[in-house]
This record gives sequence, C-alpha cells and structure tokens, in this order.
Amino acid sequence: MGFRSSTLPGIGTKYEISTDKGDTVAIFFMKNGNIQMYNLPKNAAAPCVAELSASEARRLGNILSGAIMEADRESVEIAFSALSDLRISVHAYMVPKTMTGQTIEGLSIRAKTGATIIAISRGAQNVINPAPNFVFEPGDAMVVIGESDQLKTFEREFMVS
Repeated sequence: MGFRSSTLPGIGTKYEISTDKGDTVAIFFMKNGNIQMYNLPKNAAAPCVAELSASEARRLGNILSGAIMEADRESVEIAFSALSDLRISVHAYMVPKTMTGQTIEGLSIRAKTGATIIAISRGAQNVINPAPNFVFEPGDAMVVIGESDQLKTFEREFMVS
C-alpha cells in the first residue's frame, strides 16, 4: 500500500492511498474547510467523488478506525473493535427545570442511574468533568455518558418536566 501527501498551493492538502489491489483513495482538505474524497477503482475511467463536512469526515474516520459511531440527534454510541462487548453511549441534554438549583451530588445521578455527567456547557463556558458540588442553572446543557440502559434510566429519572 502506498501513501503520498502533497500541498496544493491555493487549494489545500491532498492525501492519497493506493491499495494493494490497485485502487486509489484521495482526500483533499480544502482551504475553504471542505473535505473531498475521491475513490478511483483500478481500471476505472473516472473517480467517484464525495464532499464531506468536517463532522462527516470525523465520523467516517471513526468508522474506518474501528470506533463505530451511531449518531441519534445529539447522541453517539461507540463500540470499540478491541473490546467487542463494550458499548458506550454519550448524549447531550438541556438541563430541565427540575434539576436547576441542585447539585450533581445532591441529585445522586450516578447512584440512581449509573450514568455520569462528563461536561456542562453554560453560555460560552464549558466545564469538563464537573465537580459533585456543581450547581445547575437554567440554560445549561450537559453531556452524559454510560451504557444505553443507564442513559434510558437517566432520561426516565431526570428528564421529566
């Protein structure tokens, strides 16, 4: 398998891989932020082209690297190829009124559901791995991680109006 990269003045950067079977895959990171992927099968007259957004390219990269992701709105499930029985779900939620003014510890989220809050977004500020005494405010968004069943329990227990 061959690998080449080159800078294309005024355009961006090109990465090209030739497979052992003679197929070629080229990825162009354009200066305008777009990503183009070309697939040229051996003996084909023209390549197939796909234009990807940055998030689509990251998702494709995760799939190709074995960290399979299934997006569902603001949720991602990750399955690790080396740990076939481990599936982790990550979901973003808006903090409901029932949780505002309370702390993570006071709500006993992990004890009741097994899920863990790993980040809070408050306006322009992000808090990664918030402390147990973190107090929720109106408008906060949170990122919760756990197994799929743990997130379902979290939703039943805490995401009610």
